Amino acid sequence: MARVVLNTDVVVAALRSPAGASAEILRRVHRGELLMLASVPLFTEYEAVLTRPEQLHATQQSAAAMQCLLDELAELIVHVTGWFQWRPQLSDPGDEMVLEAAVNGRADALISFNRRDFGDAPARFGVVLATPGQFLRSLGP
Repeated sequence: MARVVLNTDVVVAALRSPAGASAEILRRVHRGELLMLASVPLFTEYEAVLTRPEQLHATQQSAAAMQCLLDELAELIVHVTGWFQWRPQLSDPGDEMVLEAAVNGRADALISFNRRDFGDAPARFGVVLATPGQFLRSLGP
């Protein structure tokens, strides 16, 4: 079973576009077909971003409903402890915790729309960097 770390942009896209590749990845996590990894700092970012008023409006969720979704997601995630830090690796310091979750969690893939900021850093640690669509295509039919 593939171990994946989702950048926050992918989680946001999944909730904004239920028919998209990002949402399909979350459905596969929910069905137990993928293991989603996250550290406490990464999950805290998910929560901070998804509970912003503009995100609640875009996803048509109340704050209470979004908190329920986050609680459900928290139960599905495999918690990653950040034993090691390799900073700096990336041009955006805010993305370091995403890479560290992938490396410390021995992820097979780091899934993000923001490939430019991650560059070749994930590959140096043996982690595939892919967009949601690329990752789903790599799984085959």
